[in-house]
Amino acid sequence: MNLLQHHFPELTPQQLQLFQQFEIEFRATNEAINLVSRPDMENFTERHVLHSLGIAKVIQFPKGSAVLDVGTGGGLPGLPLAIMFPEVHFHLVDSIGKKIRAVQFMAAALGLHNVTAEQTRAEQVRAKYDFVVSRAVARLATFHPWIAHRFKPQGAPGAGLYYLKGGDLTEEIAESGLKATVTDLSDFYPEEFFETKKVVFVPAK
Repeated sequence: MNLLQHHFPELTPQQLQLFQQFEIEFRATNEAINLVSRPDMENFTERHVLHSLGIAKVIQFPKGSAVLDVGTGGGLPGLPLAIMFPEVHFHLVDSIGKKIRAVQFMAAALGLHNVTAEQTRAEQVRAKYDFVVSRAVARLATFHPWIAHRFKPQGAPGAGLYYLKGGDLTEEIAESGLKATVTDLSDFYPEEFFETKKVVFVPAK
């Protein structure tokens, strides 16, 4: 938790407690359905919570806005962001039922009333959102068409896709033909894990 307090000193005691409880719930769930690898669990705060919250270093979701988390897996980045932004609604989707059931269970255990979760594919989602977030589900050229029409016509300031990716993305962005802005998470986090980690922003059309 010291890592969280260090990088996000604005977190309230209640939020810090929720992050602690999230780790406990996640560890218990991970034993049952293996959401992330064991080495990753040893560095859970850094590799999963801080990584998810990298998006909060790039955009502050405004109160009352709506966020779609695509391919959420074990609730990442959606659940950490939902703790960070309690007045923003998050809808988490994944095509794998057992993962969504785990996410629903964890959200209920944490009392996160700003979270809903559904087993579906991004292409089948019908509602519109201000923001879409995701953690490296597919190459941008493949991923973006799934969510291109999921944005509200008059979205919040900074509306668009915030995509957590790693490595050199020059070729991938060129291939997608999208106008993307890349932020290096190493600008905010000195930890070695974040050396190649980035947030790719593609504005809503």
